[in-house]
Amino acid sequence: MNANIRNVPPQPRADDLVVVRCPAKTNLSLRVSTARNMAGNRHSLSTLYCGLSLVDTVQLSRSPSGSGFSLKLVGEHLGDLGLPDYDAADNHAVRALLSLARRYHKPPDVCITITKRIPVGAGLGGGSTDAAGVLLGLRTLWGLNASISDLEAIAAELGADMPFCLHGGLAYGNGYGEKLSMVEESSEVAQHARASGLLGETLIGAYQQRLPTVEVYKAFDHLGANPDDINDLQQAALALHPRSRQAIDLALAAGATHAFISGSGPSVIACVNKAGASQAVRNAWLAAQATDWILPATSPARPQVE
Repeated sequence: MNANIRNVPPQPRADDLVVVRCPAKTNLSLRVSTARNMAGNRHSLSTLYCGLSLVDTVQLSRSPSGSGFSLKLVGEHLGDLGLPDYDAADNHAVRALLSLARRYHKPPDVCITITKRIPVGAGLGGGSTDAAGVLLGLRTLWGLNASISDLEAIAAELGADMPFCLHGGLAYGNGYGEKLSMVEESSEVAQHARASGLLGETLIGAYQQRLPTVEVYKAFDHLGANPDDINDLQQAALALHPRSRQAIDLALAAGATHAFISGSGPSVIACVNKAGASQAVRNAWLAAQATDWILPATSPARPQVE
């Protein structure tokens, strides 16, 4: 049975295994300040986050006392996470485990297995949602007296979009994206997004090539934003990754109500709620080889703890 993560902290589990379905995220709007903060040299932003039903699966199990953590990564979209010299200690999920263990004085004797379906470095929040899944899952596995607000404080130290990934659904993010205001699906904002075709059936055009966020922001500093774009980073991302521009143009021509860069890219989100639009966009992308992968999803989506 799926746990409602917004309820009171769960009781300790009788078994030693917890599974968390961790949704990808996109930004239905993303406005980025042109000025950098003097303290952190970062851009402040305002965004409307949205969870997508494309999920990674995080499995957490207890390890023998004193054995420490282990990380196993499987799936088709591992990117450089699958390289032989990859350092597991750098993984967001491991950092989340260690942070929570320190906070609650728990030995980090946990085996983490992540089945990756969200491409790495794609602007879809895969690393952040996996880490958020670890926090949610360990709260259950360890029976912690931790509220979502407690987990948010830890998540915000690890990544600006990670607090959102604890919730999924819809939320406004401010600051660097870590200051959340949840948006109920019955709200006027959500109803407008659905009526305009932003919510519902989606195709994600994804790529083997990663687009480092730091490079996108450097290009944004030089190029600025196109005011007609949903995402202020889109112009920069398209300059660095022209195939994404082709995918956006083809999707709109094939009947998508919206098509835009997800986060810092290079993935393209095509909203395909109109009859026949999903197959038409898929056919157009395949014919032009405009994407490397085509991944279906619906929105909004939330994490599920099992």
